[in-house]
Amino acid sequence: MAIFNRAVVSSPGRERIARHLHDGQVFIHATAEETGGVLGMWETFSAPGTGPAPHMHTRETEVFRVIAGAYRFWCGNEVIDAPLGTTVVLPPNVPHAWKNISDATGRMMAVVTPGGFEHFFMELERTGANTPGAILAVQERFGLVDVEMETEL
Repeated sequence: MAIFNRAVVSSPGRERIARHLHDGQVFIHATAEETGGVLGMWETFSAPGTGPAPHMHTRETEVFRVIAGAYRFWCGNEVIDAPLGTTVVLPPNVPHAWKNISDATGRMMAVVTPGGFEHFFMELERTGANTPGAILAVQERFGLVDVEMETEL
């Protein structure tokens, strides 16, 4: 991993664009390579009523900041409503999910530490993974595990 000794700048219109599993879009703002492995950062866009399937990360802590719309998070046995301006920190190895509960496209900034998971989205984009088997193969490479959810979002 490179040494993190200079600013990482992501200018509007110059982000690396990838896709999310739930047909959302992701703008990558910083990668593990650019930050010496410290973090990865992206902006996620999600249509009303959408979000990822319940899952957990085996390697990273995730931090989300709602910057447009409103979201509902599930983390372990908690359900958290997250209106505009809310920050939610999700620990590794704890099942979670989220959903845009507003009537318009929602946006969140996301940070993972340590960095690296941002490449999951780039890998989905690069490979065009769109079958359950192909998606599962990408998930396994990034320590992403599907789980069952006991609570309805």
